[in-house]
Amino acid sequence: MIDKSNLVRIMIIGAGQAGKELLDDIHRNYPVFNVLCIIDDDPMLLGKEINGVKIVGNRDDILKYSNKFSIDQIVFAIPSASPDTRKSILDICKKTKCKLRSLPSRKEFIDPDISVRLIRDINLNDLLGRPPINIESVCVDYLNNKVILVTGGGGSIGSELCRQIASADPKLLIIFDIYENTAYDIEQELKFKYPNLNLVVLIGSVRDQNRVNYIFETYQPEIVYHAAAHKHVPLMETSAHEAIKNNVGGTYNLALAADRYKCKNFVLISTDKAVRPTNIMGASKRLCELIIQWMAGKSRTNYAAVRFGNVLGSNGSVIPLFKKQIEAGGPVTITHKDIIRFFMTIEEAVSLVLQAGAFAKGGEIFVLNMGEPVKIYDMALNLIRLSGYVPNVDIEIVETGLRPGEKLYEELLTDEEGLNNTLNNKIFIAKPFNNNSIDFLNRIENLIELAHNESSHIISKVKEMVPEYNPEIREAVCH
Repeated sequence: MIDKSNLVRIMIIGAGQAGKELLDDIHRNYPVFNVLCIIDDDPMLLGKEINGVKIVGNRDDILKYSNKFSIDQIVFAIPSASPDTRKSILDICKKTKCKLRSLPSRKEFIDPDISVRLIRDINLNDLLGRPPINIESVCVDYLNNKVILVTGGGGSIGSELCRQIASADPKLLIIFDIYENTAYDIEQELKFKYPNLNLVVLIGSVRDQNRVNYIFETYQPEIVYHAAAHKHVPLMETSAHEAIKNNVGGTYNLALAADRYKCKNFVLISTDKAVRPTNIMGASKRLCELIIQWMAGKSRTNYAAVRFGNVLGSNGSVIPLFKKQIEAGGPVTITHKDIIRFFMTIEEAVSLVLQAGAFAKGGEIFVLNMGEPVKIYDMALNLIRLSGYVPNVDIEIVETGLRPGEKLYEELLTDEEGLNNTLNNKIFIAKPFNNNSIDFLNRIENLIELAHNESSHIISKVKEMVPEYNPEIREAVCH
């Protein structure tokens, strides 16, 4: 006889086919779960039962019945729900003390059979504070039967780029990364999912000009997505030379090779931190943009950059850190209660990158309309609530102070850049900056040399080349 007092008490939201199949799987295979009630907005279903479990009410009754039945976990089981519906219901669930889990959306399904094994913790997209932006997929013909190189292909953005590219049946996909473990992981994933994919995985650094030239000469890539970079702001503040060597030096090597070996399109992954930068990482990425724009005026290669905000769930981002802190019982740490950031999903980021490659004519900086920025504090509150805890009661939120190089807000473009429209009303182009300095590449080479020599003048040199770089601005914003 099972002691029901020890079972996990479940509420299922959704009495459709997915909810029925989930409930059936629980009854057959998971006796540790005790489903006590079902919520559904269809008034015709009120009072009916599915496998002995009663449909007790609609979304307005979630709080009432989560308390009445002392629910431990709420499972959102409406895969076909629109982003607005999903967010509306999740906002109600945040007010409970239940842990929230969900089935993936229909477009994320690989296995058509609904089962408990598909249930996952809250979807990072649910923390975005807005419905995900639907960007039409780039024309498959653009990627189909092309030789494509992805640098940093084992990283968060790089690996998702590789997945999307692999699905378009390229002639050859080349993954280039310095970290063999992540490169191995994406290699094995793609080999399993796309057994006929022509795939080459190469280890090496974008800093190594000879290695870069060898890859271009050997494989003759037609399209390059340059995602390899140092991106962690505080770490780069204490390792400024490495930011220049890797970000600026790597982009310089690749951009020259793309021109030399007649690559068709080159897309740089940039960041909103390149706009009026207050840290060396942002300043280094601004220099990368300037390299791309300078090359665009001299080469037949179509160079472009893609500038976006923070990516939910990417390596080194706040959400994985918050989740670890919550699992450890807290506290959740934020640097400042008023800090705000633009956020996007990995799916949105990759869609933008792919479309930028298709739109590129030369020298553009593409920007995604990400809506309103999100307060990091609000994101921490939501994550704690959706994990089944009460903020600042069960899990404390602690301010630790702004980190070196960090500012309260980010911008996507300067006033001087302005915006031009594209065919997609969610993607814009910053007006091109005329970078016609004759000695620009000589100055870049000198900067890279200073970095390799560990020069104490590296910051002043960067300030000279990026006049809008102003580390002191961070202090001004804090007071």
